Amino acid sequence: HVQLVESGGGSVQAGESLTLSCAVSGLPHSSYCLGWFRQAPGKEREGVAALDRDGTASYADSVKGRFTISEDHDTDTLYLQMNSLKSDDTAIYHCAAKYGGNCGDWAQYNNWGQGTQVTVS
Repeated sequence: HVQLVESGGGSVQAGESLTLSCAVSGLPHSSYCLGWFRQAPGKEREGVAALDRDGTASYADSVKGRFTISEDHDTDTLYLQMNSLKSDDTAIYHCAAKYGGNCGDWAQYNNWGQGTQVTVS
């Protein structure tokens, strides 16, 4: 079964950078989408970034130009490079996967990691 394990969260000052990692295992084939979501206290979970199997990335408007999603196929690790962090970026960040479809469509992601906390002050 699909396993997603996030790491790299922490507390930073506004304007600083942070990189999140997600160890991915158990994907049955290459047609899966991988993405990052976040959930702030009192708010609904929102899609942040997604990566198609051909390397095409999609981003939420709130993070465009600041966040970069990437994947290391040798180590099966998904990354989220976050620059120019703002207090609004404070949330629990989850790695997620779904089979096929439009990877930038945040719906239907059905495999989730446990999340990693990012706090920006």
